[in-house]
Amino acid sequence: MSAPHDHRTRTLALAAVLHAFTHIYQMALIPLYLPIQKYFRRDTVDDATLLVTAMLVAYFLPSYPMGMLADRFSRKRLLSCGLAINALGFIGLALAPNYPTALACVMLAGFGGSFFHPAATALVARLYPASTGRALGFLGIGASIGFCIGPLYAGLRGAQAHDWRAPVMELGILGLVGAVFFALLATEHAANESESGAASFLSPQRGKGRAEPMFPTPALWLMFIAAAFVFLLRDFTGSSMGTVGSLFLQKARGFDLQKTGWAISLIFIASAISNPLFGHFSDRSRLKWAAGLIVISAALVAIFPHVPAPWIIPTLIVYGFFFMASYPIVEAALMESVPDSVRGRVFGLFITIGGLLGNLSHWIVGHWVESFDGRAADVRAYYSLYGWLALFLLLSLGGLPCLRAIRKREEAVHPGATHHAEPTLP
Repeated sequence: MSAPHDHRTRTLALAAVLHAFTHIYQMALIPLYLPIQKYFRRDTVDDATLLVTAMLVAYFLPSYPMGMLADRFSRKRLLSCGLAINALGFIGLALAPNYPTALACVMLAGFGGSFFHPAATALVARLYPASTGRALGFLGIGASIGFCIGPLYAGLRGAQAHDWRAPVMELGILGLVGAVFFALLATEHAANESESGAASFLSPQRGKGRAEPMFPTPALWLMFIAAAFVFLLRDFTGSSMGTVGSLFLQKARGFDLQKTGWAISLIFIASAISNPLFGHFSDRSRLKWAAGLIVISAALVAIFPHVPAPWIIPTLIVYGFFFMASYPIVEAALMESVPDSVRGRVFGLFITIGGLLGNLSHWIVGHWVESFDGRAADVRAYYSLYGWLALFLLLSLGGLPCLRAIRKREEAVHPGATHHAEPTLP
């Protein structure tokens, strides 16, 4: 294997590890809602779910400024610093003496996490422009592992220690170690093979000239904004499946803390296979694969509260297999539609809109379940909630024509700007 190809592969693998940490932190608190509510003496469970919403608001809100940084500065350094801040927020949360301090710590953790996606997605798309779907699918394996380990470890360790703070502290320390390893081992790649060396953290990667506009026409801007707002419906459902699933399983299905963490983690385990698999298939027909995955996922969401107890975990596994694979495909479609010089900003703004609003779901569905009162222990009370989540997924299909239109119009304005030859993945 050539040295440049070896460096690409190593950087992709290390970025996947950072991806795992990013989503471990997002998911770790989900099975811990009830002990957190008890520890901070909160009257309702939606105060506990608000911690995750606050973390994700802080995660998505700075995404566009982080995208600007990713287009001009060292993506490697941004990724290392972001994970370190994310980890410090979790260490602070484990030590928080009261609820307001806990809110501040999760927001710090979320801010650190905001460094990851704009920088990592743009970096991987630049490394593998002709097989972006497959490369982002490999990057998505990290998310699958993180989504799985977060609730699994938190549930198991929290139950073992009889203290929700134990897994939170331990995950924070591991994140600091991961940030150091990434800083030492990852390699910064120039925009093309004629450039070499790492870009300075204080020096722009693409020169000091005037920044290229994200979209050259108002029509492209309109389609991009429309796509971002429509896909927030997909993000709303995806985030809700973890939070409402945790409450549903504990309140209506009688799961304990350990079993709940295990069940929620299994939503994501199969996506370690489906992300690269469907990402590879989508390199030949991007949006058709995305549409198919979203439709299948919507059907599984709708039937989930109706399945008998023995089928709960298999249904969650199959749902995660199809649903999670839609993310690298949609991200690849967006990244291949715009030039590398604006990808950080484009993706940053995309997840600011869709991710920020979509991830308000943790607090919203927590409040929704709280409104059930005595009916929260009745499985039938959740039928309409899951029905709405399935409908949101189907409505998110409207974002796919917007991405197709962006690609066609961008190619008309900048012919050939979004495609390059490259070596294949190993």
